[in-house]
Amino acid sequence: MARRSEPVEIPEVDAIAGYPLPHEQKLLIGHRDTELALLNAYRSQRLHHAWILGGPKGIGKATLAFRFAKFVIANPDRFGSVAAAAQNLSVPEDHPVTRQVTAGGHPNILHLRRPWDEKAKRFKADLPVDEVRRTVSFFGTTASAKAWRICIVDAADDMNASSANALLKTLEEPPERCLFLVLSHAPGRLLPTIRSRCRRLDMSPLIVTEICEGLQALAGNAAPASDDLTDLACIADGSLRSAISLLSGDGLEIAKGLRRLADNSAQLDLAAVHTLADLVSARGQSDNWDNFRHVLGVWLHERMRQDVQNGVRQAYRYVELWEKTNRAISDAEALNLDRKQVVLEFFRAARCVSNTVLG
Repeated sequence: MARRSEPVEIPEVDAIAGYPLPHEQKLLIGHRDTELALLNAYRSQRLHHAWILGGPKGIGKATLAFRFAKFVIANPDRFGSVAAAAQNLSVPEDHPVTRQVTAGGHPNILHLRRPWDEKAKRFKADLPVDEVRRTVSFFGTTASAKAWRICIVDAADDMNASSANALLKTLEEPPERCLFLVLSHAPGRLLPTIRSRCRRLDMSPLIVTEICEGLQALAGNAAPASDDLTDLACIADGSLRSAISLLSGDGLEIAKGLRRLADNSAQLDLAAVHTLADLVSARGQSDNWDNFRHVLGVWLHERMRQDVQNGVRQAYRYVELWEKTNRAISDAEALNLDRKQVVLEFFRAARCVSNTVLG
């Protein structure tokens, strides 16, 4: 008798172990104005069929999209008493719609994201056209007269040219009682024709107190003490996802070390630089590398903004450092090069830039 194969659990793109996915989230951290804008639009006389939720990665766009989707499906009557009395988009945890979405999906919600490539054992680099074409069968199925169907594109930045055009075609001929929630980390880069067919809501990065609130709610005992919590929230640069990622591995230690050394790059402590480089490039610690990349990007952006605000003409030197470091990171990942060397080269280049600016 052939052995029955065990079911294989397919991972979720952008999932962080131990933390709820957007469709499982019970809380929305921040974005009260955006939430209210969606609620008011839903119960208004004219509801647009497509929305772009824009803003940096990790601030809660997908969480808000699922929160809105659950509310709409749980309250299909836009002008009913429940929708009229609602103060936000929350749906009770024991509601059948909440339970179904939290359990893994609802037949009236289509969540489009980069699929898992079983052969390569990794997520595909883009959101392919075949995924977007699932909207044809999704919206083509028969639904009751009162039912809403909602498509969440997560994220539209991952679409290639073919998938973007496929989405555009569906947006141009929307079925009745459908909603598109198009998530984008950089809405300005989307096709102008897609932007023109959507209403755009830009979501701001979270403030420090909101990130602290989110970490305490989601991380529980794993959240650091008060001072470290505030430091972590500041380093996260408005992204709750980044703050959670920094909790993994040696994220906080890397963040503090990198910023301390980079701020004093004119007179580097070479021993400390090598210690940090060893920590970042340690085998089996991919979280450390990811955290290094994030904190490095935040530090470089801060330097570029400071120089521009102060009218420093040499600000372009940090732009060059940003481009050079990004190329080195990309090459190291694509060619499996020594990551420690990337860290050391960054600090060598940062010292040169710092001495030039000071001079």
